[in-house]
Amino acid sequence: MSLPHPLPEPPTGLPVGSYPRYVEAQRAVDFLSDNNFPVENVTIVGSDLKLVERVTGRLTQGRAIAIGAGGGAWWGLFVGILLSLFARSGASAIFLVIFGIVIGALFGVIFGWLAYRATGGHRDFTSRTQVVAGTYDVLCEPKHADEARNLLARLALQTGNL
Repeated sequence: MSLPHPLPEPPTGLPVGSYPRYVEAQRAVDFLSDNNFPVENVTIVGSDLKLVERVTGRLTQGRAIAIGAGGGAWWGLFVGILLSLFARSGASAIFLVIFGIVIGALFGVIFGWLAYRATGGHRDFTSRTQVVAGTYDVLCEPKHADEARNLLARLALQTGNL
């Protein structure tokens, strides 16, 4: 009996490069690919993971209401377009789209305001979160590791990153 989704497995392979930023590890794998290296034998592994929350601004009641109205309007637009597919005339289709936007924005205002009031002022800022790693290692299957190291050494010489 096979599972519908494979279980997570730890990465395998030998380290062929280590980089402080993901974009550099990505550039290394791209360089390998550009040189006809079998990149299906390569894995990028982030280590020393951190959750970073970047504060993007202050959240006021007015901003919460505006964000709710905007999100609700988008949902209303979506529902209005779906409903307009069943309209008998072009005018009623346009009316359904506009009606959907207005009703969606109205519900968004209500839910935005309620969500803001529910926090009780304990989180009046907006932010975005991401997971970042301290280092990004490029691993390669052992049978191709020497070739990968040689190519990445060539990349380091070209870019001056030894």
